Amino acid sequence: MLPATNQRVENHTADSINREIAEQTRRRIQYYASRSTDEISHRINELDHEWDVERALECNASALAFSGVVLSATGDKRWLLLPGIVTGFLFQHALQGWCPPLPILRRLGFRTAAEINEERYALKALRGDFDREFSSAKVSTSPASALASASQ
Repeated sequence: MLPATNQRVENHTADSINREIAEQTRRRIQYYASRSTDEISHRINELDHEWDVERALECNASALAFSGVVLSATGDKRWLLLPGIVTGFLFQHALQGWCPPLPILRRLGFRTAAEINEERYALKALRGDFDREFSSAKVSTSPASALASASQ
């Protein structure tokens, strides 16, 4: 059975790395809990431009595949093995959520889109973006409750 799209990368990442990424997110939310709305907005803008692990994999794979094609066209045809291998790994990643560069990228701190969105929505809750939608309910703007709300 294939894993759910939103869980496949985390399922194939070491628990220690997943915990470290989650802890870094918690620390950033805690830090921004005492910052101005302008500072929070600046961080949200940074998150809007952060590359997720999927984008990094796609970029690296396409660069390697393109390089293999160019090298085979200008030199030895055996370079066509490179795009063949890379596309095989991309296919494996699409199905299972794992490929050889994934552990390296995760150790480098690349997060999934869901992990980035978790921080984004927690910061939006701290900034008060959802106050009107929940004005009739008591909404806490503590970092822990913001993160909990974003995780749901």
